[in-house]
Amino acid sequence: MTSEAASKAAAPIMVVADSSDAAPVLDIVVPVYNEENDIARCLQRLREHLRNEVPFSARITVADNASTDSTVAIAAGISAEIGGIRVIHLDEKGRGRALKAVWSRSDAQIVAYCDVDLSTDLNALMPLIAPLISGHSDLSIGSRLAKDARVVRGPKREFISRSYNLILRTTMRAKFSDAQCGFKAMRTDIGRQVLPYITDTGWFFDTELLVIAQRVGLRIAEVPVDWIDDPASTVDVVATAVEDLKGCARVGYALAMGTLPIADLRTMIGRERAPGPAIAGVPPGLVGQLARFCVVGVVSTIAYAVLYLVLHELVGAQVANFLALAVTAVLNTSANRRFSFGVQGRENAVKHQFFGLGVFVFGWAVTALSLVGLHRFAPGADKHVELLVLVIANLVATATRFVGLRWVFRSPQSRRHATETVR
Repeated sequence: MTSEAASKAAAPIMVVADSSDAAPVLDIVVPVYNEENDIARCLQRLREHLRNEVPFSARITVADNASTDSTVAIAAGISAEIGGIRVIHLDEKGRGRALKAVWSRSDAQIVAYCDVDLSTDLNALMPLIAPLISGHSDLSIGSRLAKDARVVRGPKREFISRSYNLILRTTMRAKFSDAQCGFKAMRTDIGRQVLPYITDTGWFFDTELLVIAQRVGLRIAEVPVDWIDDPASTVDVVATAVEDLKGCARVGYALAMGTLPIADLRTMIGRERAPGPAIAGVPPGLVGQLARFCVVGVVSTIAYAVLYLVLHELVGAQVANFLALAVTAVLNTSANRRFSFGVQGRENAVKHQFFGLGVFVFGWAVTALSLVGLHRFAPGADKHVELLVLVIANLVATATRFVGLRWVFRSPQSRRHATETVR
């Protein structure tokens, strides 16, 4: 999706006031809803910090989402008074909607945001945006859960925050530590490509952005922050947590079913998956994939043999063969997916396991028929002879498995090209 399409996909906005310079390096957004008591103090303090501590051009954008009080009028007055501030109004509520609309249209190199209460110490702003300015990272987040962070807040918020981020790490394999800290920044060119795929308009916006960014392969920098809870905050923490869990279920389902175009996004942004982990002396491409596949195959065969011999005494040859194959097939598919073919994340993981199940059925049929043939022509063969025949039969199934997996784990672009070539 182009930047123009992304801009059209964002919510309509109205510029109320603008005393800023065009195309700054940094555009820091303050999303607000009915904040007439805090907006003036926030803008004055933030503008002073930008002038004194940030050595490049910066704009403050007030993103008002459907306020019904005097927030917009006060912000416009401050904009005219001290300069460097743009005030934008959206007719619909939603913190995520406001951020997406402003970030998608920004002409700055870096877009960021902070909460109006300025709970996060602004001294973390330069460490937040430095990795983006240097090109080292694509996205940067403040973390209240990092080792060196200093946080003052009540036990209820602390418990909910840590529990929520634990859920993200266990269910979505999140590598970032704090999804909901109101202090984030992003390269604008990257944002224009990713933001159209973020659908949440509320507080889950941050989490959805981070989960997709991680799956796409964006580099996320974390900055420990000093953070003091605002006791006057009107955010319903429990209701927000419930909505976040619903968002997790929605995004998790989309990732499991492959409806989010993660692979296409990787290619578009230039974060194509690697062909697999580097191994000393192992070349890339087909030879490298085959070498890694053989490593996985050897380990799987050993695991299969051990399981077969353990189960043989309990359930007999055929059932032992079936169970040992079933267990090692799931593990083998997962290992080859990540190790041999370099597929990361959960994109299409369910489909890949279903294919692995199909290969398992084929392998089981080959090995089961091999046992039937052995027992017919050599009825007195012991379990070690049975195991030798099964290993040979598994070699046939393994060769088929490699060809099949190599096709399944190719990128969508490669499969389309191959199909068009055949046509």
